[in-house]
Amino acid sequence: MANLKEVRERIRSVKNTQQITSAMKMVSAAKLRRAQQAITELRPYADKLDEMLRNILTNLEGDADTVFNKVRPVTGACVVVVTSNRGLAGAFNTNVIKAAEATIRQLGTLSGPLDIICIGRKGAEYFRKHYGKRDNVKVVTDFQSLFDDLSFDNTKEVPELIMQRFKFGRYDRVYIAYARFKNAAVQYATSEQFLPVEEQVTEEVADANRSHYRADYIFEPGKEELLAYLVPSILETKFQAALLDTHASEHGARMTAMDKATENAQELLRELKISYNKARQEAITNEILEIVGGAAALESA
Repeated sequence: MANLKEVRERIRSVKNTQQITSAMKMVSAAKLRRAQQAITELRPYADKLDEMLRNILTNLEGDADTVFNKVRPVTGACVVVVTSNRGLAGAFNTNVIKAAEATIRQLGTLSGPLDIICIGRKGAEYFRKHYGKRDNVKVVTDFQSLFDDLSFDNTKEVPELIMQRFKFGRYDRVYIAYARFKNAAVQYATSEQFLPVEEQVTEEVADANRSHYRADYIFEPGKEELLAYLVPSILETKFQAALLDTHASEHGARMTAMDKATENAQELLRELKISYNKARQEAITNEILEIVGGAAALESA
């Protein structure tokens, strides 16, 4: 009977866990709808702006210039790591952290500083633990609660800081490690170069036998004034898109993980009920055998 009691307790525990995972799945599904709508509305705009920015900076000529496309020898760098504040999302945070670490390894040993700016508590905890005591490495956790308010006015503080430090030479290369949202079941962890802005690669540019590709843009009132406003604005939008991508990816990953956990709990319940019925049947059979054996002993006496 002690075995039956233990199985009953396990069944009760698994049912409680299943209720929790099922509730978390529904909450994540509701949040995912809003987050997915936000990134699907912003992404085409951000991608087109990014394409336009690369095109403009690739074909600059004359006196117009900007520091944000200048390729310098890498002495100092920055890696922005965008993770979630909470776990229970499968391998979501782990994959983003792996993408960031691959970029850090690619940068190698730098003569200048390496700043790791963590957005999201999970990334902050990991890099503070594993990189906090390394020489020339600074783990910045001031923005780990940025997901509490994803409004553009709140999030632009980070790209503004990065652009300022790139402009004054603290950073020669800036990367963003984040999760790119595809659908509720698929998210890609990636690390992309944020600064300097990479040139637009086209077949015309790649083909040495053809004339250099030039975009036909008309600047009004002038290149200098437009670039001073346009380039930072587009970079801020690109950064916002990375945050919204990760936000939607987090809820998609958590919804998928909780759905799988609910299914596993259901399967475990089925196995436990079979074990419980077998143990109960065995206990009843033993009681019947004891009664029959006792009756037979009385008759023989």
